[in-house]
Amino acid sequence: MFKILKKEALAPTLSKFVIEAPFIARKRKAGNFVIVRATETGERIPLTIVDSDNESGTITLIIQAIGKTTNIMVGMNEGEYFLDVVGPLGHPTPVDYYGTVVCVGGGVGTAEVYPIAKALKDSGNTVLGIIGARSKDLVILENEMSAVCDELIITTDDGSYGQKGFVTDALKDIMKKNKELQGIYAIGPIPMMRAVAETTRADKIKTYVSLNPIMMDGTGMCGACRVTVNGEMKFACVDGPEFDAHIVDFDELIARNKTYEDLEKSSLQNFIQESECQVQDAKTE
Repeated sequence: MFKILKKEALAPTLSKFVIEAPFIARKRKAGNFVIVRATETGERIPLTIVDSDNESGTITLIIQAIGKTTNIMVGMNEGEYFLDVVGPLGHPTPVDYYGTVVCVGGGVGTAEVYPIAKALKDSGNTVLGIIGARSKDLVILENEMSAVCDELIITTDDGSYGQKGFVTDALKDIMKKNKELQGIYAIGPIPMMRAVAETTRADKIKTYVSLNPIMMDGTGMCGACRVTVNGEMKFACVDGPEFDAHIVDFDELIARNKTYEDLEKSSLQNFIQESECQVQDAKTE
């Protein structure tokens, strides 16, 4: 049992949780993730460890309510418990002194790129950050990213905050001004990561993406998180989650992630209907 010590709403459907998990906090490094099961009948969800505190024995997770399980998790409150939190899992992000690097976060991907930006800054790099969202109310971790980036650019699709446009527009501007970029780390929706890969491909700038395939156990046993990298099958949980963006088969990744799309939609719809019925029953009692 893993106690929720703090909960903070960051944006519509997005919440930050501080969880009591001392053994995980002690071992966690940037890029690691955990597998979380909220309840006994719940599914397993992979979540990046956003931050940790060895002294308090806590880890920080940011959860976006998308499907049934994540809606249940976001609905939980301080003082309640997640049943299982397993980790740290995955390979830590390759962090060293490179020079100037760019960290790109799209949507909730900002939560995943933040610990990487922090680790790169701590290693002495010049860190240029780009975070993007559809609109102003979905921009997250601006203050945290500002604290670890030498420069931070914010983009919104609708122009309601920062620069209007996509993260790749801002990345192109940075690439024009900085000819000595030594690496780019991009995390967000698959189309965004693919677009970043295509933006940097011609200049052959080393680009890392954190892949988010369907995942179950997180230990390489189930094989659900298969991805193809440079023509070879890899498991995102034990071989990643980060890979060279220029050799990832994004077409396959997108197709595999749609495998259970209909079931996911019906499960969420049933959950919403059940929740509404419970509210109505409570009002009539």
